[in-house]
Amino acid sequence: MSGRHAMPTAPSRPLLRAGVVAAAAVTGPLAISGTAMAAPSVSPDSNATWDRLAMCESTQNWEADTGNGFKGGLQFTESTWEEFGGERFASSPDQASREEQIRVAKKVQDEQGWNAWPTCSEKLGLQ
Repeated sequence: MSGRHAMPTAPSRPLLRAGVVAAAAVTGPLAISGTAMAAPSVSPDSNATWDRLAMCESTQNWEADTGNGFKGGLQFTESTWEEFGGERFASSPDQASREEQIRVAKKVQDEQGWNAWPTCSEKLGLQ
């Protein structure tokens, strides 16, 4: 199967950790009283998750086509785009809307997991 996204991209900020630190600062007294904080949810249904992944993959440039074989905000290969039905939206990922790219990405994630984007999903704590 094709479609693994292993090309390193622009470095990302550890958004997940920053959110946990900010939440801990706000809920500090609750933590002292013994109330446990839940870990942030990572859902393939959350557009915020896809935006964070796109920020890492392409600096959230949904029209990215740098000539490296990966296109769009989530850096699809042409074969992955075709295999997961992207051509019903546009002939190439960089020509599809953000929402259309996310719809295809959810199908990829359902079948391949977050490992379809190995570098950025690891950086973002999605794996």
